[in-house]
Amino acid sequence: MCGRYVVTNPVSKTKKIVKSAIKVEDIENYNAHPYQNLPVIKKYTNGNTLENLKWGIIPSWFKNKDFKPLINARLETINEKISFKKLIKVSRCVAPADGFYEWKREEKNKIPYYFLRKDKKNLYFAGIYEGNQFCLITEQASEHISKIHHRQPVIIYEKDINRYLNIELEGYTFLKECKKPDLEFYEISKDVNKPTNNSISLIQKFSN
Repeated sequence: MCGRYVVTNPVSKTKKIVKSAIKVEDIENYNAHPYQNLPVIKKYTNGNTLENLKWGIIPSWFKNKDFKPLINARLETINEKISFKKLIKVSRCVAPADGFYEWKREEKNKIPYYFLRKDKKNLYFAGIYEGNQFCLITEQASEHISKIHHRQPVIIYEKDINRYLNIELEGYTFLKECKKPDLEFYEISKDVNKPTNNSISLIQKFSN
């Protein structure tokens, strides 16, 4: 799964690929977490926009108030799940990011790691949305990433954003077949475990 990530200066970093930013500021969020309002790219008939949506979808058909919002959708079953199969067809979005966090389980401990592109360029997570909520799509981790965790977010290149947002194309097939950026990772401090911690120190390499 993907449950935490980093997004800094989203307006500046997406100004060449969106027509406008709606109530989004150039913030620095080093601990983006579920239920926060976070910037995503959406497609409209007059161009792409950057706007804030809440991370975590409560399906419109679900009546239980205690339902835990869905923060991830598995690519492998996205065309089958009632919560997602319509959204991948008509309601796609992309979340810009600098990197993301994942935890490796070692006996009774969970060790946090920070993941980013090898070329240090922006990440773009494939997502879906409903109303003012969104969730990120995940897939089986590559052999390299699986050393830390068995799942990873579906990451696309900037040049592929418009293709993914084009609902004339079949979303599942595109995400399954498109080339993904190479990632690297390193261990970081357990300070990231607390969602209220939010500073650049969270992505610094951990040294014993």
